[in-house]
Amino acid sequence: MRRNTFWSWFWIFLGTLYFLLPLISTFLFSLRAKKDVLSFLSYERIFTDVNFTRTLGFSLVVAVFTILVSILLVVPTAYWIRLRLPQLRAMIEFMTMLPFVIPAIVLVFGLIRVFSGAPFFLTNTYAGTNALLVAAYAVLTLPYMFRSVDAGLGAIDVRSLTEAAQSLGANWATILFRVIFPNLRVAILSGAFLTLATVIGEFTIASFLVGIKAFGPYLSLTGQNKTYEASSLTIISFLLTWAFMGLIQLFNRGKSDSALAGAH
Repeated sequence: MRRNTFWSWFWIFLGTLYFLLPLISTFLFSLRAKKDVLSFLSYERIFTDVNFTRTLGFSLVVAVFTILVSILLVVPTAYWIRLRLPQLRAMIEFMTMLPFVIPAIVLVFGLIRVFSGAPFFLTNTYAGTNALLVAAYAVLTLPYMFRSVDAGLGAIDVRSLTEAAQSLGANWATILFRVIFPNLRVAILSGAFLTLATVIGEFTIASFLVGIKAFGPYLSLTGQNKTYEASSLTIISFLLTWAFMGLIQLFNRGKSDSALAGAH
């Protein structure tokens, strides 16, 4: 027992070092913008750079629209497959894995070729290009959202909930938005977090569609031209990711506590 405990803690300690040492080294390097002095000069330069707030805000807005589109596309589809078409589940799972197989560069060139000419001309306007970017991200993050929602549907009795709602006179819209969605809150939040993290740091699709307007290309450009600021952006991006995850968990805990109180 003692030997097993020792090795368990040893591997936990080793994994923690593997995770934290690169971050600590990057953080210490980002403090050396002034010669022989530890300072937050590189962070000050980043936060005073208008491109930082502009690109981050743009990517956050795109991420929100991508999450909404993904939820409205995936949840009804996964629900209907679980309820009425279980024989198609294997095929749909295979289709949702295609973004892992098809490179992002192939996807973005295909979108540009199809939607830059008649009859669409989406790449000729800012609104059209942004809509195309959201659609591309919805496809790119489809595996994460579908897997999360499908796992959530597998944890509840979809058929019993549907039949109970129908016996009370609920229509399909009511069943979907007032019965299924609330029971998938945790799964949807998990998929939303993965989608957010992917969109914020994505480079290939954003660079070809909107360029420096997005946060991913801004990170790449900063890394090519500014050494210490690039390290600062790495730390900031890491903290932002964990902050978003903490907010999602906090939101989810609040909803769970409210539901528990209502049940009592």
